[in-house]
Amino acid sequence: MNKTELTAALPEIKVMFNEPLMNYTFTKTGGPVDILAFPKNTGEIKALVDFCRKQSIPWMVLGKASNLIVKDGGIRGVVIMLTEMNQVNVKGTKITAQAGAKLVDTTYVALEHSLTGFEFACGIPGSIGGAVFMNAGAYDGQLEDVFESAEILLANGKIETWTADQMNFSYRYSSVQEQPVIIVSATFDLAAGDYNMIEKRMKELTELRQLKQPLEYPSCGSVFKRPVGHFTGKLIQDAGLQGLKWGGAQISMKHAGFIVNIDNATATDYIELIAHIQTVIKEKFDVTLETEVRIIGEDK
Repeated sequence: MNKTELTAALPEIKVMFNEPLMNYTFTKTGGPVDILAFPKNTGEIKALVDFCRKQSIPWMVLGKASNLIVKDGGIRGVVIMLTEMNQVNVKGTKITAQAGAKLVDTTYVALEHSLTGFEFACGIPGSIGGAVFMNAGAYDGQLEDVFESAEILLANGKIETWTADQMNFSYRYSSVQEQPVIIVSATFDLAAGDYNMIEKRMKELTELRQLKQPLEYPSCGSVFKRPVGHFTGKLIQDAGLQGLKWGGAQISMKHAGFIVNIDNATATDYIELIAHIQTVIKEKFDVTLETEVRIIGEDK
């Protein structure tokens, strides 16, 4: 397949070739993708996926790449970013957001309509699609708490509506992770609330996040899932690892559960530091740390 063939088949879709994904990931790391595509609606997603299927081209959806490490060799095939699909609509106490809408922006739409239940997510970076994909959460709230349904594009081009039961949510997991499908939009069922109380809670959580998290540096957010009976940050602190530098990456001095890019870090720096942390914590405390961040792509 060449560039002319792709652009001729899908003239309405913005595409970029050999695009460095470090320009999009929150860690500011990651190698190039063969083709980066930005469909604007469900029809364009269908056309793109159908083209890839007929041409035997691998494809995947990237979301906003907030909780993600792309390896330095990049990704072969097509990466789909849905940032052009960002509409948010409100009907009664329900909010429907397209997959590319920012989760933070959606929580503020809820505030504008005095709807409560979404406050916990007001500081979580990333897209609606990505948040549903991983059942994102913070401050004792998770997406599953307010999730009603999602419009899902199947690999065969059909659209289905999946309920919470079909999503099979658990800690940082949804069944979408196991299947070649695309979240097109999601609907959340909130409750009528008091604007001032909702705003106050969102301000409290935003200030807490700014105080505790290293937002001044590129990072992928919380690197590890919370192990049962432990706090990841404390384990890393107790192991004497906080502040450790590995190439251009560092275990944050502000929050030991974060790895920040302080000096042009590579994805390899991140991956090697993650593996080192896992080894030390296992040796010292016999606790297995599982990554919350997704690691994808090819080695350089």
